[in-house]
Amino acid sequence: MADDPLATAGVIAPPPLIFAGGLILGLLLLFALPLGLEVPLAGLVWWVCVGAGAVLVALSFQAMQARKTPVNPLQPTTNLVAEGPYGFSRNPIYVGFTLIYFGLALLASSLWPFVLLAGVLIIMERGVVEREEAYLERKFGEEYRNYKARVRRWV
Repeated sequence: MADDPLATAGVIAPPPLIFAGGLILGLLLLFALPLGLEVPLAGLVWWVCVGAGAVLVALSFQAMQARKTPVNPLQPTTNLVAEGPYGFSRNPIYVGFTLIYFGLALLASSLWPFVLLAGVLIIMERGVVEREEAYLERKFGEEYRNYKARVRRWV
């Protein structure tokens, strides 16, 4: 039912597509209008960012699966997850995606993906996170408000 306010969060797009879109656009801009970026130790830092981001995403998926709730924000949330990475961030998957994006942007040695990251994060905040939080508050009420009061949105 599309009119059911508890059906889904109504996010504007799947978050992986938002992050991938920003990164791909940044790489296309690199070829169209080169804007190089030299970062000392970029070869090491990108591995650390991508690795840490991937681990955080995997642990977050695992926590959601343990509570038997879908990872996909286009599906209804069945349970509130506050364990694992969700104990220190309300959005650990998106923090992980941001780390992965940052690492891949370093690998590209271009300023464009970093410029676009600001837009990606604004889109995520307005079009995904705020909608998800309103949805979770409608669905779980006081339980979610208590969780929100003790756990930060990002880190």
